[in-house]
This record gives sequence, C-alpha cells and structure tokens, in this order.
Amino acid sequence: MREGARILIPLLATALAAAACTGGGATPTAPNSQPASAPAANPGNPGSLPRNQTLYTTGTQWGPPANFNPIREWDSAVGTKGLVYETLFHYDPNAAKLTPWLAESGGWTSDTVYEAKIRTGITWADGQPMTAKDVVFSYELGKMKTVPFHNVWDWLKSVEAPDAQTVRFTFAKANYQEWDYNLYNRVVVPEHIWRGRSEEDVLNGVNDDPVGTGAYKFQSHDQDRVVLVKRDDWWGRTALKMDPKPKYIVDVATPSNEVALGMLLQKGMDLSNNFLPGVANLVKGNFGITSFYDQPPYMLSANTAWLVPNTTKKPMDDPAFRKALAASVDTKKIVEGVYGNLVKAAGPTGLLPQWDQYVDQGAVSQGGFSFDLAKAKKTLADAGYKDRDGDGLVEGKDGGKIDLTIIVPSGWTDWMEAARVIAGSAKAAGINVEPDFPDYNALVAKRGKGDFDLLLNNERGLSNSPWTYYDYMFQLPIQKTQNTVNFGRYENKAAWALVQRLDQVKTDDVAEMKSLTGQLQKIHLAELPIIPLWYNGLWAQSSVSVWKNWPSAAQGAPKTAPAMWRNWLELGGFETLTQLQPAAS
Repeated sequence: MREGARILIPLLATALAAAACTGGGATPTAPNSQPASAPAANPGNPGSLPRNQTLYTTGTQWGPPANFNPIREWDSAVGTKGLVYETLFHYDPNAAKLTPWLAESGGWTSDTVYEAKIRTGITWADGQPMTAKDVVFSYELGKMKTVPFHNVWDWLKSVEAPDAQTVRFTFAKANYQEWDYNLYNRVVVPEHIWRGRSEEDVLNGVNDDPVGTGAYKFQSHDQDRVVLVKRDDWWGRTALKMDPKPKYIVDVATPSNEVALGMLLQKGMDLSNNFLPGVANLVKGNFGITSFYDQPPYMLSANTAWLVPNTTKKPMDDPAFRKALAASVDTKKIVEGVYGNLVKAAGPTGLLPQWDQYVDQGAVSQGGFSFDLAKAKKTLADAGYKDRDGDGLVEGKDGGKIDLTIIVPSGWTDWMEAARVIAGSAKAAGINVEPDFPDYNALVAKRGKGDFDLLLNNERGLSNSPWTYYDYMFQLPIQKTQNTVNFGRYENKAAWALVQRLDQVKTDDVAEMKSLTGQLQKIHLAELPIIPLWYNGLWAQSSVSVWKNWPSAAQGAPKTAPAMWRNWLELGGFETLTQLQPAAS
C-alpha cells in the first residue's frame, strides 16, 4: 500500500467546529502520505449534479489529478483503474478466490500454460469490441523495461490469442502465486488506441481521453476533483448481474482532515477514506456516520506497519539486538495512545488477520515476542551490550556509543507520534533512539540507498497470498537502490529460496502454502529482519444521509471493502458500489 496521505490530525472538537463553517470540497488525501498544498475548493455547485444520484468520496488523492494513465497505478486519477479500465479478474478476500471479470474463466492447461477465456459482448467506451488481442497487447506492454510489471517477462515466455476469446500465456516457469496477483492487478487497454505509443508515453503519458471497458467514464476534472459518470451500456450489468448504484462519482481532494470531516458531517461527503480521529464519537453519536465495526478497531485491517532496522549497520546487523529492540516497543501505547484503538496490534508474524489460517502457532510460541522491558534488557546484556559509563544507555560490543535514528516523513502525524513512543520505550530498555522527520521525498531517497538506521514502513498490504508479504521481507538480490522491498537489506538465501518455492505452489494447495509459510515464520521470528507493530486500518467513514447499506460487520450487511484507494477497487471496492442503496427517495 504505497499510497495514502497523512495530514494534520485535529481534535474531534476542532473538526466539529470546523464543520459548522466549512462549505465543502477540497483536495484529497490518502492513507500514509504527505500533506499537500493544493488549492482548496468550495463544495462546488451543489445543484449541478442530482445529489441523490451522486456519490462524493475523498481520501485517495491530495492534489489535482495527475493523469488518467492506468499503467501508473500509484498516482492516476481516482477510478482510472477499476472504474474506467478493468482487469481480467477481481479478488475476493473473504472467499480467498479470484472472481471472473473481463475473463469469464481461466485455468492452467499444463504446468506452464494458462488460458483465459474472454467474455463476449464487451465493448470499449468508444463502441469498439474488446477481444483477446487487446489482452495480448496489454500484457506485451510489460516488455518495455520501465513498465511496472516488466519483471513478469522474466518468467513469461509468450502471450498469444488463438482466437478472439482465448488468451494463452506460456511460461518458462510458473509462479502461480504471483500470477494470480497479476490477474487482478494488470489492466487491459485498447490496442486500437494505444498501438504505436512510445515507452515514454506508455509510462508517463497523461492519457487525458481515457477509453476503457469499465462501468464509468470520466466526465470532467478540475484542480480539486474528478467526476465520473456511469455508462448505461456497461457489459457487466448483464454478464456479471452487477449494477453500481451511483450515476455520478465525484472524488474530491480535501486539503485537511477538518474539511473532510466537515463535509461528512454536513452531508456533502458520503465516503471518507482519510484517517480521521474520534471515530468512536462519530459512530456512537447521532451524526449519521458509520464504520465497518461499531467498536474498536472500527476499521478492517489493510496492511502491516513494521519497524525496519537497517541490517547492514551495527548493531542492527545482530539478530539479538533486533530481538531486544522488538521487546522494547510498547505497541499497546501506540494502539491506544496514538490511534485511540483505531488500529489493532499486530501478531508477532505480522500476517494480516485475513491470513490467520497461515499463522504457525508453534513458531509463534517458540519465537514470538511482546513488549517486555526486562526481557529486552536481559537480551542486550546476554549479547554483550552493556552500560559501561552509567548513563542508562548500552554501548556496542566494542564499547562504542550507540546513537540510532528512526525516520518517518514529516507531516505523517500519527507515525511521528508512534516514532516518539518507539524512541522513548527503546531508551527505557537502554537503547538510544532519536526520532527524525525528514521531508517525504528525502526519506524515500534515504530509504532506497540504505542511508538510515530505523524506519517505519507498510509497503505491502492485503493481497491474494502471503507470498507478497514474504517477497517484501526477503527479496534478493539487494540492489544499489531498493525501491519497493527489503529496505533493511537483509540477506538470507535460504529464506529467499523458500519464498521462490512458495511462489511456485499452486494457489489451491493450501497445505503446501502453510508448510512453506511456517518455515518462513520460523526464520522471521529467529532473525526479525522486520518487526511487526500494528495493522493499519482500511480507513473508511461513511455518511448514511444519502446512501445506505455500507459494508459492515452487522448481520446481513455487505462484507466488501469500503474503499476507493487505488488498487482496492479490485479487492471489493467496486462491489461496494453495487451494494449501495439510496437512503431516501
């Protein structure tokens, strides 16, 4: 989950006061990113769109829409992928299975050949038919080195269309886990429009006239919003028996949480995917606001927040030191004090609650950790880290000072507070840690180069398989710049070999998946290259004034994902749109 924005957190009282004088729209923000200085906006012509047919959302983008390019999954305008452009499958986390989408079916015809059958009757928004050739063209874009899914061609040999409805993928080796991930993450684009585009245009083009197969198309956009309108001729109404209820979706960029909350309370916003404090007061009060749970943690879990030690630096290269550090973290103080119980403490493995079946309880019993200052101090002493000068802080085994820094981006106020808690409890155990808050871009540069001691990170979230989690943790080889995985530069060839074996296990072989993930958990808990702390929430606060039947844990309510975050529309976000009902005529 690389996207998201984290902005100044107001007290609920302040937000409620702001609601009284805030008139509307603005510049969105998404989970875990930096505040932006994009211009604020008015609520924006409330009479221009019929309110009872319009869904207003916020919390994904925090500035003017950058592009409408579905290849750029990380910064394209909200809905580009999932509402305008579509994928072969969706993934249902509750049923733990792929849901046919553009493909009506798919399967392995041999150990290294996968065939997908494309539905008939699908048309692009310009009326042209969508066929298997469009799928072949879209996946072959990955042959361009700068395209984000270029690495699939390390093991994919060819893609061909034997007929108009069949796509055949032939692999040099079959990475089954990774392939399922690709099936619901890679968009299909129209060959008749994209053919001939340069590599620069494919990756960096704005694509300001997007033509997709999806249920919506872009109607307009401005500095602070995008407006999508439903296609009456969308193929899925008949083929999938699905019909998203809002005729219009307006995603608004809000410049602060005060504005987002004000709009929510004033019934000018229907879904906020921002991190908002004080949710308990909102849900339990008479504000017409709902969340997935009506009690802590209020939100579904979306990703794991880890403490990442730089294992190339002393003393973080010592597993004993990392274990002592893990035992020093007062996660309960973060969960309760920083988040007000809006998040859950992570288990020692860090596997999300949706992956509970893969947690090896034997491994946890043997190698798990929890907050225990006495144990942290004993672990340090037993490993040779002692306070030689009586200042209450241990020195290294060679007698040298230990002065560590934990970095999180400036402006990510909840993570800044969490870093302060971590630093304070580490000092209580005898480890000198100081928090530091560089600019986000500066942090990214430091993180990539390995120029840090400790950092917080949550780059991998919910997916079809724990393989994505362990790929993040153990991926080799270490690159000069680590852009997306293994920021701690931990090297363990045996663990990486197990991750590769896991990738090559068919996704319905749960027993083998459990066996391999169990072995990986033993290595993880013995070595702690990353230290799981808490599960970040799938931030979602919904108003029931205009739309009702939001996903919730209540009996009979939908169990889909109430999220417009990029890449979550394929994980249940789109299905949520089909479950909504008008609150009143």
